[in-house]
Amino acid sequence: MVADKQKVIRLLKTARGQIDGLLKMVEEDRYCVDISNQIAATQAILKSTNREILHAHIKGCVREAFENGDQQQKDAKIEEIIAIFDRLNQ
Repeated sequence: MVADKQKVIRLLKTARGQIDGLLKMVEEDRYCVDISNQIAATQAILKSTNREILHAHIKGCVREAFENGDQQQKDAKIEEIIAIFDRLNQ
């Protein structure tokens, strides 16, 4: 992985802490809107983490394939990126 590993780890640990907090909120029968807001915050962190990883992938792995790879490797990277966009836009 060529992403900023420490940043990714920090973001994922934050998300894990928020999920632990969510479990506690549910166990304590907290107000539904508060739980929903916390879920949205956790999703935002995971989305940010995914964006960090995908940016690094494009800047590293995809760039390398286009600079050094054959046409089959280039085509594979294009299809990979298209599949990611499709999955993220569902």
